[in-house]
Amino acid sequence: MNLPGDPAAWRHTYGHLVASLVRRMGADHLADIEDAVQSALLVALERWRDAPPDDPVAWLYRVAHRKVLEGLRTRARRGRILERRPGPEPAAPENPPLAEELGDDLLRMLFVGCDPDLPPATQVVLVCKTLCGFSTAEVAARLHLSTANVHKRLQRARARLREAPLHLDHVVGARDRLPAVQQVLYLLFTEGYLSLHASEAIRQELCDEALRLTRLLGAHKVGRGPETEALLALMCLHRARLAGRTDGFGGLLLLEEQDRSRWDPALLGEGMVHLAASASGERFGRYHAEARIAAAHGLSPSFDATPWQDIADTYALLERLAPSPLHTLNRALAVAELNGAEAGLAVLEGLAPPSWLSGSYAWCAVRADLHRRAHHPEEADRLRALALDLAPTDAVRTLLARRLSPVSAPLG
Repeated sequence: MNLPGDPAAWRHTYGHLVASLVRRMGADHLADIEDAVQSALLVALERWRDAPPDDPVAWLYRVAHRKVLEGLRTRARRGRILERRPGPEPAAPENPPLAEELGDDLLRMLFVGCDPDLPPATQVVLVCKTLCGFSTAEVAARLHLSTANVHKRLQRARARLREAPLHLDHVVGARDRLPAVQQVLYLLFTEGYLSLHASEAIRQELCDEALRLTRLLGAHKVGRGPETEALLALMCLHRARLAGRTDGFGGLLLLEEQDRSRWDPALLGEGMVHLAASASGERFGRYHAEARIAAAHGLSPSFDATPWQDIADTYALLERLAPSPLHTLNRALAVAELNGAEAGLAVLEGLAPPSWLSGSYAWCAVRADLHRRAHHPEEADRLRALALDLAPTDAVRTLLARRLSPVSAPLG
């Protein structure tokens, strides 16, 4: 394990250590544990200039564990912790958890973070901070929140854990939290796939973190099942296309512009395996439908060969499974590819979008393109100007300017 110079390894180790120590010391001491792990990592950076020890994770675990205890002793709280935490005396952890135990701890912490009494956005913040190893500033940047907002959400989450501490061995059995866990991972991946943050339109690292945690979930008996398989399929199929979505200079590419040879065949194959496995249950849910759409795009040899009828039908199914005007918007695009722009506009006729959508670039951009292709230049120009003004990033704005140009081109 070569930690020096490998940021991803440091982040993964951070999450594993926090999760393992939370299981040992209690979720109500999360803030102390996070501080201790961060301190241990800083010590390691100073001492491991030439090479890490033979077992770097064990070294880090011992150092972090010792720092937690030192902090608790300072506040004269260690005695009370040991009285209510069953298990061996934690003062001298000569045998830190094995790798497979760390993986289980990571999942337990994920379930702890997805407390149904916390808002979904707060759950995502807590997962990013404790399991993905992001600093507070990085969480704020990645989730387009202010640093103060992130601090407030973390304080609220930690207060909740102090008020209702749960032993991690019991959290995993709470299967009613599984949908919340899946939703947090879905939101984390979505933020990476097309971020609304001003400086970065695609965040591969967030996608990879979400996929990594979802794979752990799918491999565990608690998370294993058709719904998680469908979520894994969706992530793999989208992640496979990530390299083709940019031009190499940070610019976004339309679907019809993408070089499909840059798509990852191994991830496409893995996605299809998970999609097949997701069919083993009786329920067909949102993740199944979205994965089916991702598969239709991922397996098409060209843009012209895309099965738009299947995609339109699946979006119609999604509208029934998980009603959202975004699904209607996407169905309009697929229908326009099948039957022309006027047919796409007909899908949107009478739709009264909520304020969060009507004031978004996506709503304006889709209608601008459909009106442009239907030869309604005045309305197309009006909506194009709105879409460009509402674009959240320079990359998205550049993409929209090209997509909504007077030259007719289908949406991707």
